[in-house]
Amino acid sequence: MTKDVLLTISGMHYDMTGIPDEDGSEEENGPIEVITPASYYFKNGKHYIVYDEVVEGMPGTIKNKIRITGSQMLEIMKSGLANTHMTFEKDKINMTQYETPYGELLVGIHTRDLRLKETEDRIDVNVSYELDVNGDKVADCSITMQVKSHGAAAGGAATPS
Repeated sequence: MTKDVLLTISGMHYDMTGIPDEDGSEEENGPIEVITPASYYFKNGKHYIVYDEVVEGMPGTIKNKIRITGSQMLEIMKSGLANTHMTFEKDKINMTQYETPYGELLVGIHTRDLRLKETEDRIDVNVSYELDVNGDKVADCSITMQVKSHGAAAGGAATPS
């Protein structure tokens, strides 16, 4: 894997509040997808991906660091406009404080599934989890990440690590 990578993160969440949307439906919210250049390095058996996130309508950025420890753990650390350290471990519940410009939330992450596929120039991560905010279950969520070396062919099959 090269130092310069292209990171694609797609997130989806399904509302668990039972409160219908404006149109009367209780369906999933649309996917959120971010595609951004990032830096990659591998140290002490862990993958690291670092990138800056621009927040629309606000000055400043959020510095993001993603740490992948095999197929056991995914961590997302944010600093700047938002501050948190979210930990995803299969079949575990992890609590964290999530500081935003609008206030602080206590977030619980119950990771149901965590999958990792690696090849020489690509890493694919899939996470399925339940999200609690301030003790209330708010959504079933999924995150899909793809880390790809600059210049790597699009698509291609990844093999498990």
